[in-house]
Amino acid sequence: MRHNTGRGRSRLHAGSPIPGPRDHAQSQRQEREWKGPFYFIQGADPQFGLMKAWSTGDSDSGGDEWGQEIRLTEQAVQAINKLKPKPRFFVLCGDLIHAMPGMPWRKEQTADLQRVLTQVDSDIPLVLVSGNHDVGNTPTPETVAEFQQTWGDDYFSFWVGGVLCLVLNSQFWYDASRCPALKQAQDQWLDQQLSIVGQHKCQHAIVFQHIPLFLRSIDEDDDYFNLTKSVRKEIANKLAGAGVTAVFSGHYHRNAGGTYQNLDMVVSSAIGCQLGQDTHGLRVVVVTAKKIVHRYYSLDELSEKGIEDDLVGLMKEK
Repeated sequence: MRHNTGRGRSRLHAGSPIPGPRDHAQSQRQEREWKGPFYFIQGADPQFGLMKAWSTGDSDSGGDEWGQEIRLTEQAVQAINKLKPKPRFFVLCGDLIHAMPGMPWRKEQTADLQRVLTQVDSDIPLVLVSGNHDVGNTPTPETVAEFQQTWGDDYFSFWVGGVLCLVLNSQFWYDASRCPALKQAQDQWLDQQLSIVGQHKCQHAIVFQHIPLFLRSIDEDDDYFNLTKSVRKEIANKLAGAGVTAVFSGHYHRNAGGTYQNLDMVVSSAIGCQLGQDTHGLRVVVVTAKKIVHRYYSLDELSEKGIEDDLVGLMKEK
């Protein structure tokens, strides 16, 4: 994998690291070339501490226990490690822990999640996305810096198998009132990245962020779980216009999604606390030359059965 940060700084994560900017040119050229179908795993919202907080009705300041989330995330990691063939990477789409910046148990939740994530197979790169609980509902330069120091860059791009992947900090689109310069920097960087997509220099372009653009329709009402209508339409038009294939997100703690123009908005439920009728799970995403096919699995299904034969079959196509 080839990693490009918005600020020229690479951070290595648990699991096999995403190569940094100093990697030799041959590696970069190899990952920019389409070699055939592959798959990756998307997860979201392990959010250590929410299950206890939600059960007590104190979702703001509760969350002094997270044993259930540890066990579920360990199950997710074990299921991923057993998969054959191995996924090209594992991406976690935000809300890594529940405690907001400055809240109790933040350091403890972080340490426990880091410990669990070190169990990811060293051949499977780990990609981490910032969520509102990671940088705050209204992020500041300080909370963003804390995320960078703890987990790595809050936005960056990487190449894998001819596909350009863009990791974005969606909190800048939710409320950047305390960090307008950071939002402006990401916007400018995104425009530069999308120019590559627009020139058809990649097989697909995929976006990973925490907050969905929308849950089911571009024209749906504003909600806690989506971006405001004016913002979502601006971003969706920009992404779709450049040729981005799909946006993968979390935040909703339920499965949802829809399409806008040729853009697939995919909302995946949580590894941790469920707010609807879905199960704790992960999404398997198969990338073929012409399309992206994805399916949500419960952790039990993925642990016991692995990936279904039809998805494996797609990866054997030339």
